[in-house]
Amino acid sequence: MSESSTTRTGGVTGEDEVVDLCRDLIRIDTSNYGDHSGPGERAAAEYVAEKLAEVGLEPKIFESHKGRASTVARIAGEDPSRPALLIHGHTDVVPANADDWTHDPFAGEIADGCVWGRGAVDMKDMDAMTLAVVRDRLRSGRRPPRDIVLAFLADEEAGGTYGARFLVDKHPELFEGVTEAISEVGGFSFTVNEKLRLYLVETAQKGMHWMKLTVDGTAGHGSMIHKDNAITELSEAVARLGRHKFPVRVTKTLRHFLDELSDALGTELDPENMDETLAKLGGIAKLIGASLQNTANPTQLGAGYKVNVIPGQATAHVDGRFLPGYEEEFLADLDRILGPRVKREDVHADKALETTFDGALVDAMQTALQAEDPIARAVPYMLSAGTDAKSFDDLGIRGFGFAPLKLPPELDFAGMFHGVDERVPVDGLKFGVRVLDRFIDAS
Repeated sequence: MSESSTTRTGGVTGEDEVVDLCRDLIRIDTSNYGDHSGPGERAAAEYVAEKLAEVGLEPKIFESHKGRASTVARIAGEDPSRPALLIHGHTDVVPANADDWTHDPFAGEIADGCVWGRGAVDMKDMDAMTLAVVRDRLRSGRRPPRDIVLAFLADEEAGGTYGARFLVDKHPELFEGVTEAISEVGGFSFTVNEKLRLYLVETAQKGMHWMKLTVDGTAGHGSMIHKDNAITELSEAVARLGRHKFPVRVTKTLRHFLDELSDALGTELDPENMDETLAKLGGIAKLIGASLQNTANPTQLGAGYKVNVIPGQATAHVDGRFLPGYEEEFLADLDRILGPRVKREDVHADKALETTFDGALVDAMQTALQAEDPIARAVPYMLSAGTDAKSFDDLGIRGFGFAPLKLPPELDFAGMFHGVDERVPVDGLKFGVRVLDRFIDAS
């Protein structure tokens, strides 16, 4: 293995600068409201490009819409005949209301051993770790074994239309020769006991149907008896959907995860009776629980313009997610639950993904994790949400979630995503730098 950033002496190492890189990125407000009304990602794209250019790369910035910019660069590996690896991250974040936070979400403050701010775990931590590792390796002349393509992307939080999807559709040549990729929401730890720590690697993710529901009724005076009220009809349908419990479906990824967890806990796990098991999983229970079944959560309601006017139309928005292989079942269930009066249309839809947990890249993850944490064991899991891996899958790129973090057992990591008081441990960032550095060498 090449001399790592933790053993090399002299100069600034990746561990030295990862925290400052993360804080700098958090301070660049890249809030994505889904309608171009936010500040955009241009400033973050320029920051990333500057940091890459400082160490000799030739990054390019691609702007799909005013302010909606992504940065891409390629690092030449020692063996150009090998397939290339893509490391991608997004620079946009969901909005944050500062009044709700303990620390300003765009200040990048350090408190209680953590870097606080919007994007600290989703996913400016991985952006910073990637920059830190790449800068360290290039400063010290340590080329990767194979070509690496770096992509820092816009718009992931609204489906990736102006980021990954734009690049895949308009500039696929950027990813020539790439066969595998790593990105967010994977590689984080779950401490089972003092002898075993599981690191969850994302190998699958649910598909998406963001939907608008519409019911047309008869408009009228609010003082009259009214049997064709659009709000009443829609509300009843939305309530049925919101309370519906979709059946448990055991995917290949879930089966593999449950087998690993059964071994770790020393007990047989029944996917149909997971309440007791989920109670033992602490901060990752939300992630695992959502991978057991399809979900459809109402998120918005809209109707009417005056208190004494019955509107002729009512609308709702629903965030629907389906398991790999179960899209048709999901849509059929939706139509049955909603009923014939409800018109359903997609606002944004995307496929589900699932790959196997095997191969040299997975071996490299396990090797790198165990080198830094001897009780580490990498296990696969399914992400209930989606990432830019969906777009890159169209180019035949096999994606994994691997943004390694060793976390305190008490930290509600899943609750940090899109939540208030998002934060990442300083030690976790430095751990991630060491693991990624080893992973690159082993991959």
